[in-house]
Amino acid sequence: MKRREFNALACAAGAAGLAGVSGNALAQAELTEGRNYRRVNPPLPPAAPGKIEVVEFFWYGCPHCYVFEPAVEAWAQRLPADVSFRKVHVAFRENVKVHQRLFYTLEAMGKEAETRPAIFNAIHRGGNMLDNPKGMAEFLSKLGVDPAKFTETYNSFGVNTKCLQAAKLQDAYGIDGVPAIGVAGRFLTSPSMAAAGQRMSEQELGARALAVTDALIRNARGR
Repeated sequence: MKRREFNALACAAGAAGLAGVSGNALAQAELTEGRNYRRVNPPLPPAAPGKIEVVEFFWYGCPHCYVFEPAVEAWAQRLPADVSFRKVHVAFRENVKVHQRLFYTLEAMGKEAETRPAIFNAIHRGGNMLDNPKGMAEFLSKLGVDPAKFTETYNSFGVNTKCLQAAKLQDAYGIDGVPAIGVAGRFLTSPSMAAAGQRMSEQELGARALAVTDALIRNARGR
């Protein structure tokens, strides 16, 4: 969704459809700089020597991130050993910053991955926006997260630092909407960028985004 307008960059592909996209289909992306992706300027230093880092910028409250989530997770499970993948929660405005803090609190507790599906479902299917710490703690307690520990971590210096680091990375990549995918600190794509204005079904749109990401990984590997 847009930083300013919070309209969708594009509809991400349907999860079930994307899960069935073949590896061959993902390998067929044709890249045009400025249309399917853009370069990050200045490029960012490598996050880890010998690794190509892929970053998905997202927001728990973004409906398009919610739809894209299962496909991205399935895709990430198939990445080769020289590629690392992580999620970065954006912080475009105050209500998004609350969710960003939720993300990094759970990450610090080692609970983010296991609770993410329930959080997405609560927001997008259950109408529970999880927009305050007390409500978060109550909701997460049903998932086995200790409320007192959650509150302590939520207000910790470590989570403050993680949020600041995420905001800096978001700005360094020039993120103005989600979902978006950064590759190797050098490239950025998204569903709408990958489609380059073409009319596509949701399945084709999502497949194209992941295909472009695969091609950018190959590009980064060949530098």
